[in-house]
Amino acid sequence: MAVNDKLTALDVMRDAPVIPVIVLHDVKDAIPLARALVAGGIRMLEVTLRTPQALQCIEAIAKDVPEAVAGAGTIRSAADAQASALAGAKFGVSPGYTRAVGKACHDLGLPLLPGVATGSEIMTAQEDGYTQLKFFPALQAGGLPMLKAWQGPFGDVTFCPTGGIHADNAAEFLALSNVACVGGSWIVPADAIKAGDWTRIEQLARAATQLQR
Repeated sequence: MAVNDKLTALDVMRDAPVIPVIVLHDVKDAIPLARALVAGGIRMLEVTLRTPQALQCIEAIAKDVPEAVAGAGTIRSAADAQASALAGAKFGVSPGYTRAVGKACHDLGLPLLPGVATGSEIMTAQEDGYTQLKFFPALQAGGLPMLKAWQGPFGDVTFCPTGGIHADNAAEFLALSNVACVGGSWIVPADAIKAGDWTRIEQLARAATQLQR
């Protein structure tokens, strides 16, 4: 799939085993970080809207690192979705699901991975046409046993577990038939970003791409 093709949520999930959950405090870090991740084989980049600089970082990546696919995480409102799309985000990720967020992303043509933690949330998202979902916070909400339990009633749903996933447990989640990828911050550690250690981040990304699905 070329980056400029019409992207779907499933495309985002299937591109690599891990979607990095990125927190950036300085716009100057956005481009070298994105380049390091792409060099390591990770193109789908979830830049979380947890800092005042997040939208500027998404805009910088979208403009200057065309090999990357900049996405916006922590979308909590229609306004977040609109601002993210204007900044150049090509997909969105939300920590939970509301119909307002779902409609906004649908109207914007912004592929969304809505966050769910219960069966009722899955059913609501499905009613609105979403079947590729983020399971969050994965470990705290039941982890592997919960995902296995959902394989029966929600066999047509694909998950990206996020929250408490790291290098040592990612493979267990990826081994499940209803998991397409995982989300995690371990490949973009805050200390490496602060130090500008892009080589380390590239190495962590490359190791993540070797995880089996």
